[in-house]
Amino acid sequence: MRSQRELRNWLVAALGLVIFLVALTYANHYYAVRSPGGNDFLVHWMGTRALVVDGISPYSDEVAGRIQTMVYGRLAQAGEHQLRVAYPLYSVSLFLPFALISDFALARAIWMTVLELALVGLAIFSMRLADWRPGLGMSTAFILFAIFWYHGLRPLINGNAVILVAFFAVAGLNAIRGRAEELAGVLFAFMTIKPQIALVFLIYITFWGISNQRWRLLGWLFGTVAVLTFVSTLLIPDWLIQNLREVVLYPKYNPPGTPAAIFTEWLPATGQKIGMGLTVIFCILLLVEWFLSRRYEFRGFMWVCCLTLTVSQWIGIQTDPGNFIILLPVLALLFSIIDERYRHYGKYFIGFLMLALGIGLWWLFLGTVTYDYQPIQSSVMFFPLVGLCLLLLFWVRWWAIHPTELWFDQISRGG
Repeated sequence: MRSQRELRNWLVAALGLVIFLVALTYANHYYAVRSPGGNDFLVHWMGTRALVVDGISPYSDEVAGRIQTMVYGRLAQAGEHQLRVAYPLYSVSLFLPFALISDFALARAIWMTVLELALVGLAIFSMRLADWRPGLGMSTAFILFAIFWYHGLRPLINGNAVILVAFFAVAGLNAIRGRAEELAGVLFAFMTIKPQIALVFLIYITFWGISNQRWRLLGWLFGTVAVLTFVSTLLIPDWLIQNLREVVLYPKYNPPGTPAAIFTEWLPATGQKIGMGLTVIFCILLLVEWFLSRRYEFRGFMWVCCLTLTVSQWIGIQTDPGNFIILLPVLALLFSIIDERYRHYGKYFIGFLMLALGIGLWWLFLGTVTYDYQPIQSSVMFFPLVGLCLLLLFWVRWWAIHPTELWFDQISRGG
């Protein structure tokens, strides 16, 4: 009798979930039909369709022309975004289910549903990873913040796969914590669909894995990448060369994506030197922190992972503020330590930070945006979140890498 009741409850819950997902997808479709856009998704949807339906390389000029014609109504002109596929070929494994849908608005709606679920999962896994248990109200606020703040909602609207990359990163770190290192290796491998986001982080994971003899983690990470690369080579033998060409071209038709490029635009005489100086400083900083982290406890390891994710946005590799959702787990770790350290007053500070970021970043974007084929964010968006995360990470560093001292401090205050 009890088992029948439990089965009925599970069926009712499953039915409710299906109804919710259908309703959410319907709402996304309503939005997609009335709000053209989603160009980050469109590029890879069309590239994958060209490969699986027509047998054409997604890196070809023909495919680029198709994408440009769909967005601009003509081929892109000099100075316009070229809308070319620049992901590794094995990224088609991510877009294939959606590319089989010929109606772009429907494919985009389902893709948005997947990204929305990934944002919720990213927020929950980030809190779990940081050992942050703030209660139902604050947890709900953090999940809503993850969806609606600038660095969550904008990539969702644009259909940017970085949301999934961020989810893979946090899920992989949770898998390491649970000693599911094979799963962690596979998840980290799929981060490489956006190599500029994954590169520095995975170099650190490799260094940490070698230092701590996590051979299963490294074996599954590099083995998965090797398998994905091999299968892609069977499809297009020279895809690596084609992809490398697109990676080289990418910065030429995108807004400035490194501190050096932005400072050069703002300060032509000295900007390049300032940017290069920052790159050298951050590289030295990371190397020192990586070396020190070899025997840290898990929270210290997490702090260095968060520092790596943050610094990698300014280290000189081409990126974009649209990718900064990758820093959500950084905020979760910061909020967790602040909550532990300052208890009651810490919750007010966390609430203030979420409110300031939630409103302030949108205010800054709307005050500096320019309009073209889609709203174009200003280069100023490159700095507030990363700068704040760096400042707070070094403020909480001692408590992050010395969790025992934090625990004793809580006990002494009656915690």
